[in-house]
Amino acid sequence: MGDAADPSESIDLAARRRSYEMVRAVLAEEDLSRERRTAVPMELVAAVLAESGVDGLAEVTVQLSLRLAAAFERIAADQGIAAVDFAEVWLLD
Repeated sequence: MGDAADPSESIDLAARRRSYEMVRAVLAEEDLSRERRTAVPMELVAAVLAESGVDGLAEVTVQLSLRLAAAFERIAADQGIAAVDFAEVWLLD
């Protein structure tokens, strides 16, 4: 029974893949209008919702949040400031 994949791992990997696809889609669309840059990830969100339901969409959101927080921590450390302060400037200002 050790050969069976852990369902939570496959959900996590799928969520990580989808979160990567969303970020990559936005980065790849940098020359397009704001409306199109918004539409691309919305299409991916709709696909996740259709394929995996609310739980899958929640998992993608969690993955994006964790990855963004890790990136903020690295950048803030390089700048010698607290990650929460860096996040506040980037997300609330």
